[in-house]
Amino acid sequence: MLTLYSSPNTCSLATAIALEEAGADYEIARLDFPGGEQRGAAYLAKNPKGRVPSLGTPQGVLSENVAILAYVAQTFPAAKLAPTDPFHFAEMQAFNAYLASTVHVNHAHNRRGYRWSDDPAVIEALKIKVPQNMKDCYTIIEQRLLKGPWVMGEQFTVADGYLYNIDTWLKNDGVDIADFPKVHDHFMRVAERPAVKRAKEKHG
Repeated sequence: MLTLYSSPNTCSLATAIALEEAGADYEIARLDFPGGEQRGAAYLAKNPKGRVPSLGTPQGVLSENVAILAYVAQTFPAAKLAPTDPFHFAEMQAFNAYLASTVHVNHAHNRRGYRWSDDPAVIEALKIKVPQNMKDCYTIIEQRLLKGPWVMGEQFTVADGYLYNIDTWLKNDGVDIADFPKVHDHFMRVAERPAVKRAKEKHG
C-alpha cells in the first residue's frame, strides 16, 4: 500500500493522477495546510521539507514530484506512463523539471512571496510579475515543449497530469488558458480521463 501525503489545490494532484492512471493501491493522507500540519513534528519526520507531495512506499518516503512521478511510472510499467527509451525518458524528466523548478516557482510568487522576502512591499511587487512570468513559461510550453496530442506525443505520460495540475492555477495567476490553444485543448482532454476525475474527487 502506498500513502500519498497531499493537500487540496497543491501540486500533489499530479501524483494522485499518476497513481490513478497506474491503477495503484494507495490511500490519501490529507494535511491541514491552513492549520500548519505540514510543519508539525509528525509530518516533518516523514518529509523534513514540510511540503507536498510525499509518497510513502514500502522502502521509505519519497518527496518531489519529479522523483515521485518517475517512481510511479517505473513501479507500474504496464500502465505505460513513461517512455522506455532513455532519451525520451530524459525528455519527459526535463519537462517535469521545468514545471517544478521554473513554472511552479513563478506561480509561488503570487501566494508565497514570504519565501523570498520579509518586506511587505517586495512581496506585493513579486505578485505583479506573476502573470507575465507565467505567460512566458506557457509560451514556451505551447510553442516548443507540448508535442501533441500529449506532452510526449502519442503516449500519455505522468507529465500530462503534472501539466494539467499547474494549468488549474492559471486563472488565479491572471492568465487565460484560452490564449494557448494547444495547452487548452490538452487541458480539456486530460480533464475527461476517468482516472483524472477519480483523482480530483479523492484529492479534494
